[in-house]
Formats: sequence, structure tokens, C-alpha cells
Amino acid sequence: MQSSLPLQHNFSLRQLNTFGIEARAASYLRITAVEQLRAALADPALAALPRLVLGGGSNLLLTGDFPGLVLHIALEGRDILPGDADHVHVRAAAGENWHAFVQWTLEQGCGGLENLSLIPGTAGAAPIQNIGAYGLETKDMFHELSAFDPASGDIVKMKRADCRFAYRDSIFKQEAGRALIVLDVTFALPRRWQPNLRYAELAAAVAEQGLAAPTPRQVADTVIAIRRRKLPDPADIGNAGSFFKNPVVSAAQCAQLLQQFPALVHHAQPDGSEKLAAGWLIDQCGWKGRSMGAAGVYPKQALVLVNNGGATGADVQRLAAAIQADVAERFGVALEPEPVFV
Repeated sequence: MQSSLPLQHNFSLRQLNTFGIEARAASYLRITAVEQLRAALADPALAALPRLVLGGGSNLLLTGDFPGLVLHIALEGRDILPGDADHVHVRAAAGENWHAFVQWTLEQGCGGLENLSLIPGTAGAAPIQNIGAYGLETKDMFHELSAFDPASGDIVKMKRADCRFAYRDSIFKQEAGRALIVLDVTFALPRRWQPNLRYAELAAAVAEQGLAAPTPRQVADTVIAIRRRKLPDPADIGNAGSFFKNPVVSAAQCAQLLQQFPALVHHAQPDGSEKLAAGWLIDQCGWKGRSMGAAGVYPKQALVLVNNGGATGADVQRLAAAIQADVAERFGVALEPEPVFV
């Protein structure tokens, strides 16, 4: 029996991943309503296929054609909810562009997410990756989300503790929650806003402008300016942002590294461990600006791998593996990729 869903076959995913890598999906369905999602997963023929849930494609490396069903989550909508005495609640459907949503919250007079301006991707991906930048992570402003559970067909509500947030991690990247499909996300933004200037580079940039008491919009504009200066626009150069996580090592290992490399960039963590700057490690190995075939390392930021034109997922994988090997050999530190390899 033929499906009544608007399925497309042999569908190009090149425009749906920020690396701009050409790969094709055997079947593709753009989800604009929860009913479509429910119908697709209730269809025995479709439910039996390998499944890839796709948002903005900004944390994804396609290593070849996908032999199953791509569910492209394109749910739209954003709301301001009553909240409570201390917080305004703002909600975004999973398919909303993340940066546009952050800018919308500022237009509504709601500060709190400005440090996460200009991060590519969709709102639904924010809790999955626990995206973070400039001293703020998703979990810091998170209130709850709705997710579709394919196993039961139910929509479940999840609070912060349910999501098991960690550095660039959540339950949605673990076995217990990998099948869940995020539908919308609600954030609790402070009614009595204070600028988050814990990140030294951001604080310095604000100070350089003479902003003694910056507004949320001024902080956002400063973050946007920093990111544009350091990071390539995927519309111009294919990339997935920071390709490697900043590795976390023990205080003892960090102390040993500092003896050999006094300029090592490191940041103490609340649990006593130390977070190292992956970009610095890569730069010290001489990779900034270098290429292997059509894949390269961005000249202005060693943490960003780029598609210089016509790169395949395999090209990017080879480059990443070479970088990992050099960093491991020189520093004894393992770099873990941020993007999901498919």
C-alpha cells in the first residue's frame, strides 16, 4: 500500500548539512506537524527503515548516502509563556532557527540567551548537544522540553534533570534517550537580568566598547561580532563549527603538561579537573590553515574544519584522524569530535 505522506526518494542532503557535503537519502520526509511524525512511525514499512532525525544539519558529518528514512524536523512556532515570579518562559518549536529565536527573545525584551547568539542549527538541537558558548550552556536557562517517544507513540515532558546534561552531552546522545525526537524547548529567562561576562574574551570586548552596564542586545551584538571575526559562515565555507570538544583532563595531567608546555591554555573546572583548549593543541601541531585534499583547517580558528569545495565526508574524516593522531602523539590527549558521523 502506497504511503499518503509526502515522501521523496533519492533526495539530496547537500543543502541540509552545513558542511555542504553531497549525500543522498533513500527516503526523505519534511516534518511540519507532529501528526506527520506519528503517521510515519506508525507505518510498518517506514518504521522498519534505518532512521536519521535531522534538524539544521550543523552538527553532522555525512560520510556517505543514507540508506533509510530521513525525518527532517521543520516544526515552527515560538511563544512567550507566563512563567513565574522570577522567570519569563519562552518556547520554540524544534525546527525554529536557533539564532533567529535568540534574536526574537531579545526583541521581546527577554534577556538570557544572548551569549548563544549566532550558533547555527535549530532550537531542537540545543538541548541534544547542550550547546554552549561564552560562558553559557543550554542547561543554564533550560526549563523543559516536549519529545516524541517512537516506542510508545506518546509525547513526554522532560525537565532539566531528565535530560542528564553534561558538557556537549545529554540523554539524547545516550542509549536511554537516543530514539526520542525533540518537538519543542522552553527556556526560563530571568526577569532581573544581569550580563553574563564570565568569559574573558567577551568581558574584554564589552569593556573595549566602554559599556559599563551593557544591555542584552549589546552583549548579543558583541558575541555576534566576535563569532563573525573568528568563525566562517557556513553559507560561504562549509563547516560544522567547532569540530572537536575541548578535552577535560585531571589536574595532575594538566600539571604535567604545563611543565613541558608552559603556555598551555587550560581552565579549571568545578570538579577539580581541567579543560584544555582543543584549538590551541591543534594549532601547536601546525594544522591551522592546512588542508588534506578538499578538506582543511580554517586559517583563523584551528578548531574549525572546513569544506574548501567538493569535500566528501571521508575527506573530512581523514583530516580529523590525522589531527587526532598528531595531538595524541605530542600531548598525550585524545580529541573527541563534536559532530555526529552518519
